[in-house]
Amino acid sequence: MTRILVVDDDPVQLRLTAEVANKAGFKPLIATGGEQALAILRDDRNIGAMILDLVMPDLDGMGVLDAMRREGLTTPVIIQTANASLETVISAMRNGAADYFVKPVAPERLVISLRNAMKLDALEATIRAERARKSGTFTASDMIAKAPAMARVLSLCAKAAKSTIPVLIEGETGVGKELIARIIQGSGDRAGKPFVTVNCGAIPPNLVESVLFGHKKGAFTGALADQTGKFAEAHNGTLFLDEIGELPLDMQVKLLRALQEGEIEPVGASRPERVNVRLISATNRRLLNLAKTGEFREDLYYRLNVFPIYTPPLRERMEDLNAMVAMFIARFAAEAGKRILGISPAALDLLAAYDWPGNVRQLENAVYRAVILSDGAFLETIDFPQIIAQANGRDRAIKEIQAAPMAASPTHIDSATARQRIDSSMPAAPDRFLDPAGDIAALAEIERAAIVFAIEHHGGRMSRVARALKIGRSTLYRKLHEYGLPEDLLSDAA
Repeated sequence: MTRILVVDDDPVQLRLTAEVANKAGFKPLIATGGEQALAILRDDRNIGAMILDLVMPDLDGMGVLDAMRREGLTTPVIIQTANASLETVISAMRNGAADYFVKPVAPERLVISLRNAMKLDALEATIRAERARKSGTFTASDMIAKAPAMARVLSLCAKAAKSTIPVLIEGETGVGKELIARIIQGSGDRAGKPFVTVNCGAIPPNLVESVLFGHKKGAFTGALADQTGKFAEAHNGTLFLDEIGELPLDMQVKLLRALQEGEIEPVGASRPERVNVRLISATNRRLLNLAKTGEFREDLYYRLNVFPIYTPPLRERMEDLNAMVAMFIARFAAEAGKRILGISPAALDLLAAYDWPGNVRQLENAVYRAVILSDGAFLETIDFPQIIAQANGRDRAIKEIQAAPMAASPTHIDSATARQRIDSSMPAAPDRFLDPAGDIAALAEIERAAIVFAIEHHGGRMSRVARALKIGRSTLYRKLHEYGLPEDLLSDAA
């Protein structure tokens, strides 16, 4: 539950505002003055937003905003004031306030303001993290990693950043191993220097040597010019070798020499070249097991495994789920130009109950798909059909998807033809989800058939059909148009 801070010296207003926030699903913290509010913000950097009164006896709202700016406290602030003067509003907004309202405020206005402020904060955090990633200054503060399971990871990152010791990051696919590598670089002396990433499993075996070490003109057929390798690109910076377990055995020998000697030999070169590279490698496989079976050189394993860091899967750090979802929603909604304020409690519970075998990458893709397909202000359970299907089985997935908007190519038919096709459109269970060829029918066809069946079952009475399908009358009419069904299938009879 997201925490918000309510600051007001009026006990009645303080209680009312906190109660509105509580009913909206937030966890309110209260402060009766500006100094107390600053103390709370300094101790807890994870507060989602602050509702701040401008007029207080000890330190007023403007003073709090000034102190926050000096100390780098970035919690979004919503100003509340009894004075609606334009000068007051402009001063507050210039001092960093995200929104303002005049007392007394309608509860709906307050809740929308809170959600917008937190969405803006999540988007700004995403932009800051992306800038830090591109500039090579990415640190632990730029990563969502507040879960207890991540505490040891961040502690090891801080220690690794103080030296150039080789680091091996282990963990399942999609846990964010590259971000861990970037934290190590961005927190050490090589911050701002080149950070070069190589996915060892994505390079064709015959090109691995050229990609890593480069080649000289004429070294082989097609080598029309000198080519700089990844080691040379990362000179004085960091080279991140992802999926190091996929590296061919012959290349493992040359990698070991490059690490031991600090020099590389491009293909076709007459002499080696010195390089100064900090190496960080990552794998989703147990290198020790590969070394025992001979698939990975044992001497290279011990060279890489000097400082191992294990990154836990998402299911072991679910405390970060809410913040990750909020960040993904803010980012993807901005990219898609949609006004999505957040996610419903039921949908968030669905995501929290799932074990996420694909980890953070799978969560990111699920939220992205939901944002693109959603037409509402909040993501609902029906926006995550794949998660529903995997978590709760096929039957529940079909029930949830039937209520979701679904585009289809309309093929208009008249009322008589529609009624004649009802039986073939919605055959008895369990074959109702199969097409004539015996394959699973498209979701759009299943939904269209369900609508036709409901219309026949309720004699075309629009209100009963809408209630049975748990959708609004306007939504029902829209779906008739989407699926090419005539409006005269429905009547206004209750």
